[in-house]
Amino acid sequence: MSWNKTTCVLCGNRCGLEVQVEDNRIVKVRPDKDSPISEGYVCRKGMNIAFNQHNSDRVLYPLKKVGDKFERVSWDQVISEITGKLKNILQQHGPRSLASVVGGGEFNTYPIQYLAQFVRMLGSRYEYSSANQEFAGRFWAHGLTFGSQVLMLEPDIEHTDMLLAVGWNGMMSHHFPQTRRILTRMSKNPDQLLVVVDPRLSETAKIADVHLALRPGTDALLFKSMIAIILREGIHNQKSIDEHVDGFSEILPWFADFNAEAALRVCELEYGQVYQICREFATRQSCLRDDLGILMNRHSALVSYLLVVLLAICGRIGTPGGNYLTGGRLYSDPNDPGTWRTVATGIPAIGGTFPPNVMPEEIVNDHPDRLRAVFICGANPLRSYADTTAYEDAFRRLDLLVVIEKAMSETATLAHYVLPSKSAYESWDSAPGGGFLENYGRMRRPVVKGEGEQKEAGDIFTLLADAMGLIPQLPEALYQSAGSGNIRQYRDALMGYLRENPESGGVVQFIAAKTLGNAIGSAHLASFFTTTLRRSQISQEEAARAGFTAGQDQGLDIYQAIIDHPEGVLVGIRDPEKNLGRLATKSGRIQLYASEVKDWIREVNPADEEERLKSDDEFPLILMAGRHMDMNANTSMRDPAWNKGRRPCTLAMNPADAEKLRLTDGQIVKVITEAGEETIEVEVTEAARKGQVIIPHGFGLVYDGVKYGANVNRLTKNTHRDQFGTPIHRYVPCRVEAV
Repeated sequence: MSWNKTTCVLCGNRCGLEVQVEDNRIVKVRPDKDSPISEGYVCRKGMNIAFNQHNSDRVLYPLKKVGDKFERVSWDQVISEITGKLKNILQQHGPRSLASVVGGGEFNTYPIQYLAQFVRMLGSRYEYSSANQEFAGRFWAHGLTFGSQVLMLEPDIEHTDMLLAVGWNGMMSHHFPQTRRILTRMSKNPDQLLVVVDPRLSETAKIADVHLALRPGTDALLFKSMIAIILREGIHNQKSIDEHVDGFSEILPWFADFNAEAALRVCELEYGQVYQICREFATRQSCLRDDLGILMNRHSALVSYLLVVLLAICGRIGTPGGNYLTGGRLYSDPNDPGTWRTVATGIPAIGGTFPPNVMPEEIVNDHPDRLRAVFICGANPLRSYADTTAYEDAFRRLDLLVVIEKAMSETATLAHYVLPSKSAYESWDSAPGGGFLENYGRMRRPVVKGEGEQKEAGDIFTLLADAMGLIPQLPEALYQSAGSGNIRQYRDALMGYLRENPESGGVVQFIAAKTLGNAIGSAHLASFFTTTLRRSQISQEEAARAGFTAGQDQGLDIYQAIIDHPEGVLVGIRDPEKNLGRLATKSGRIQLYASEVKDWIREVNPADEEERLKSDDEFPLILMAGRHMDMNANTSMRDPAWNKGRRPCTLAMNPADAEKLRLTDGQIVKVITEAGEETIEVEVTEAARKGQVIIPHGFGLVYDGVKYGANVNRLTKNTHRDQFGTPIHRYVPCRVEAV
């Protein structure tokens, strides 16, 4: 048997893999040493992708709910019925009645793009995204300071000598290529400093030089203290501030009289240790990486803002060893009347999308514009989003629920129609990678075949779009060029058509899917082809640095190079000297002053925070709802056999709390919150902080009719959220009782 190159689909790094296939099943997996991105690195999740691909929950044929059961129907019937019902809903209630839900799924690019575009073409802007579920606060903060809500801060790990890991357990959640290798080397290098900010003793904290084990929920106090200390000591980078920052003098009063010593006592941290970290961060070639530990915690958006301030005053943005700006330009102004808001909860679009956390309320209300039709792809809200009970009730009230899935997920069981999509290993999809400086292109290709009537998600949405009348009548010449086998000929025909019909530019991926996609057997590959033709000037310059000759054929050359190199190929080299040119503020500088945060920052003070953090007699413990580890991934890892012999879903509890509650390791307990309760096994461990308990996400799955593990989202109330709709998953009051 030969080895076929592919990638892992269980996290955003998409590490390179090689698989052997026998009788249409993946039977062996090994890391791809040829991958220029992962270089033979892979974790145990990647080695277990066969369990992701092969499971008894696979959906093989289009299904329609009839009574309480699903019946197999034809593609023609299902497309006709769905579009008929959708047209009726839109005609009666307008586009605000329609929404899409997209998630990480199998870290596929094109299914999400096709669904989002399909809904936008029908006039709706309601895209509920997993990204907004987690990153809305960061999007908001970066919009204020960078002028774009989708500009992110990427640590320059290759050149840094200090990494501040904030609420991020990189040894388990990865986030950049070869994370474990890099963090392990850093921890052993006497010239580098690894500092972890995390209440618990995470796997990353265990190897760190310094672990700031702060009290849960006090991140805002900590970072306000660090900024105050740096400014008070005069160790900020005034030269960088003068060159690249606006609003610095206006924010100084917010920190001038702040009592950092008292604040750090509330954080339960030693002032001397934090003071030394401040000096190191301000004077070293430092960077930071944050994650869900702060992004789904108290004061989430404010902490994201404070991290920008910290980096900016130390001159660590857009500089070697610091944090570079990555991403594009998009700003959904919450104060703009043209920015859509949810009708029941009043949440504005942030970064162009909405938080799934509020969706149940947007369905269950009496507003004439309430949600009535929902399309879901690459997401399983009943196990991935807050308040499972609220979702179950809401989805049962929809007039139309369509789920595009490869497996019969918990959400799919509530759908009116389930459309079987090909899996990540049965379809083409983009799998880019690399660090900030080097951009690698890669397309994951099919390594096994579908065993039913599954279609690529892009094909499914093209059928739906066509039936809804969204794709224009296309000339025969476009079909002929697509079937010619000459990709240059098709390029010329497509570009000629778009020049004559510029209004069709917004549906180009559907046009390509219907023409080129039909000819080559993949809507996704056709969409990728159009992406290589429609690249920005910056992308073209970066490609030229990587050796691709500038000109009209550069896109074709990149397309062919990526097809010829399934392991990945260098397609762009970025210029770090131009990084701050990505800023989208009017001045082209980092904007620190924002009236939106002025009062919020003042509210974060030692006395008021101490009062807010007092424990509740009914719910004396704090639940961390979600935990990255080697034994959980997204909910498409449905077959529990991949964790056989392990303890994948436990309640981690500190020995002191276990002793107080008279609980022992392995004992079955009930965890109770405002939202509900779950039964789970206790794991007594020093890794959990006293007063905090931890349950991993991605469990409570029903496989072959049997539930395994605890569904932590049954314990998280959808109303336990911030003003942007972000659930406060890392700070859920709870109590634990013996069963």
